[in-house]
Amino acid sequence: MNLNVPLQQIKGIGEKTAAEFEAAGLHTVNDLIHFLPRAYEDFSHVTTIADIHPGKMTIKARCEKITTRPVRRGLRITTATLADETGKLQAVWFNQPYRETQLKSGEEFYFSGVFEFNFNKYQLTNPSAEKVSDMPVHTDRILPIYRSIHGLKTTLVRKIMNELRPLMSMVPETLPISIVKSENLVSHSDALLGIHFPEAIDDISKAKERIGFEELFALLLASQLNRIENQKLRGWRIHFDRTIVKAFVLKLPFELTGAQRRAAWDILQDFEKKVPMNRLLQGDVGSGKTVVAGLAARQAAHEGFQTAVMAPTEILATQHAQTLSTLLSPFGVTVGLLTGSVKGKARQTLYDAIKKGDVDVVVGTHALIQSSVNFHRLGFVVIDEQHRFGVNQRHALLLKSAHMPHLLAMTATPIPRSLALTVYGELDVSVLNELPKNRTPVATKIWSPNSRMQLYGLIESQLIKGRQAYVICSLIDNNPDNELKSVQAEFKRLDQKEFKHRTIGLLHGKMTATEKNEIMKRFTAGKIDILVSTTVVEVGVDVPNATVILIEDADHFGLAQLHQLRGRVGRSAHQSYCYLMVSSSKTPSRRLKEVEKSNDGFYLAEVDLRLRGPGEIYGRAQHGELNLQVASLADTKLIARTQKAAKAFVESGADLLHYHQLHRDVTQYQRLTTLN
Repeated sequence: MNLNVPLQQIKGIGEKTAAEFEAAGLHTVNDLIHFLPRAYEDFSHVTTIADIHPGKMTIKARCEKITTRPVRRGLRITTATLADETGKLQAVWFNQPYRETQLKSGEEFYFSGVFEFNFNKYQLTNPSAEKVSDMPVHTDRILPIYRSIHGLKTTLVRKIMNELRPLMSMVPETLPISIVKSENLVSHSDALLGIHFPEAIDDISKAKERIGFEELFALLLASQLNRIENQKLRGWRIHFDRTIVKAFVLKLPFELTGAQRRAAWDILQDFEKKVPMNRLLQGDVGSGKTVVAGLAARQAAHEGFQTAVMAPTEILATQHAQTLSTLLSPFGVTVGLLTGSVKGKARQTLYDAIKKGDVDVVVGTHALIQSSVNFHRLGFVVIDEQHRFGVNQRHALLLKSAHMPHLLAMTATPIPRSLALTVYGELDVSVLNELPKNRTPVATKIWSPNSRMQLYGLIESQLIKGRQAYVICSLIDNNPDNELKSVQAEFKRLDQKEFKHRTIGLLHGKMTATEKNEIMKRFTAGKIDILVSTTVVEVGVDVPNATVILIEDADHFGLAQLHQLRGRVGRSAHQSYCYLMVSSSKTPSRRLKEVEKSNDGFYLAEVDLRLRGPGEIYGRAQHGELNLQVASLADTKLIARTQKAAKAFVESGADLLHYHQLHRDVTQYQRLTTLN
């Protein structure tokens, strides 16, 4: 038998069972033996009946008496008297009449189950039972508990795993022997046996260390190989002109932060290299990423190169186009906006101007990657909120140039260092960890629904000063099956009751692009006092006069999303406030308390990673399925250790093709994580 054998060829797997495994995504022997337990129950300690106590127990006993009786329609109870040399006890099973036939042999069995007080007496409830003479699968051991996918039962998985146990001991090594020895790891086969058939708790920890190391090793090796491949690419050289850059900086109505200056210098230095830039610019909300991108676009335009800026939403693209036009138009740099709202003759005119090179900076949404968009000389690509785009979309934009353009990926979702080392390992990273000098930290407070009127009084006090406010809801329409507030209902209530003397605006994703842009223009111009919105304003919307954001049902938002929403205020010298309204009067979650106490997006990103894991935060569609069953991207020690081993492997010149499974995993990760 080899690892690629279909599961249906294994003893004990018929057509129906095979279909259950298929539904769970398990097709081959290799799939199944790498389907790891989610938890364990320790039934390895056999107790005599005299010493039994409430809880999970295993005893070795014979069945002296057993009967089955119907209690009501659809329910039959089997009761047995079990005995060993120290005493007797009762066991009970619900709807398992086959136990009578199984236990009447008089042989000794291991019984593992919960000893508890039920029906006015202590008894062993629904215990598993296996002959002492057989190799136990469900008793007398540390029992693995497997994820129940599509109804797949743990007992069935354990049974089939037991059939595959001899094969596991012969599974070939998947890592270089030198790394296994130098890192003091157990072999791949011992790890599989230790994870599925642990004889002691220490077996599990050693197996997890080995499997976790291997998972990260494939990811980090892919990242290093991507970096090497990127170094082979040849792109445009954009020369640095000190006079041009200095004039741009002097024209700004504010002073650049030290972090902005460092990031801009990193980019301008990359421009001069033969190898195209592959840089991630990550900054907290309001840290000024657009200005840095604008400075680089100014330099590119002076050297005769076009810049493409791709944003995930029309609102964000429009905001970028306005900001960049304000920054660049004084220098004669033209900025065009290409979104779904630009139609007909205006769209064709813009296409022609881009093709001729009459537009220096093109800002847009996915519209930029359409085949009808042709650039004259694309030298610089900026992808904002890049984790919202798939690999193919980013790649399609890069292919719009005769040579590989310089790439700047930007994100306002601070990425934990541990995640950046893995998923973005092939990128150079610049960090904007300083806010502009005139910014005051946003004051954040959790509010109970019982104090709503008091809170409205605080919001009104800001409106009296001429400021503006956001009210954020998670739903668009009211849902009878959901108690969460909807923007439609909240807009109507505030407009007719608590703030009927104010101008209220409504914004949500179902509105047309024209309607959304019109609302944002009015809000930006100060003609709307309170904007009731869904999370469409989460990223990039910049209205300095807005000083209050009330987030309804805040306990139903992710930590990073709450931090992003908070970033819509605090964008001027005025003190700003973020109010987190919980959906009930229960004790607020740890997530909300962390947002309340910290304005540091990088700290919150680390907390979010520990609480939720990378898949939920950064989206499995973006990275594909990060196949990390054991490894944690919050484990910086293991990451550093694995990264060192991956680097040594690359430098040794070893042939990856010699390690078939590792080669497959690395190839998959190379495809998923690369930006170019």
